[in-house]
Amino acid sequence: MSVKRRQHSPEFKFKVALAAAREEKTISQLASEFSLHPNQITRWKKQLLEGGKTIFQSNRKPKKEGVQESALYEQIGRLKMELEWIKKKAASFSE
Repeated sequence: MSVKRRQHSPEFKFKVALAAAREEKTISQLASEFSLHPNQITRWKKQLLEGGKTIFQSNRKPKKEGVQESALYEQIGRLKMELEWIKKKAASFSE
C-alpha cells in the first residue's frame, strides 16, 4: 500500500520555519509538535533565512494593459465586421 505524501500550505511552512528561526524550541521539539521530520523543518528554515531578503519584494510583473487592451479592441472590431457580413448574407438568403 502506498503512502500518500502530505502537502503543506505556504502559510504552514512559514509558521514552522519562523518557529525554527526563533530558536525558542529545538528542532526535535518542533518536529514532534508539528508531526514533521527534523530535516524538513531545517530545510524550510534555511529557505526562509536565504529568501528573507526577497520576501517583501513584489513578484508581480508590470502589466502591459495598453497592448492587451488594444488587441482586444482590434478583435472586437473584427468580430463586429464579421457579424455585419453574416447578417447581410443571411438577409439575402431569406429574400
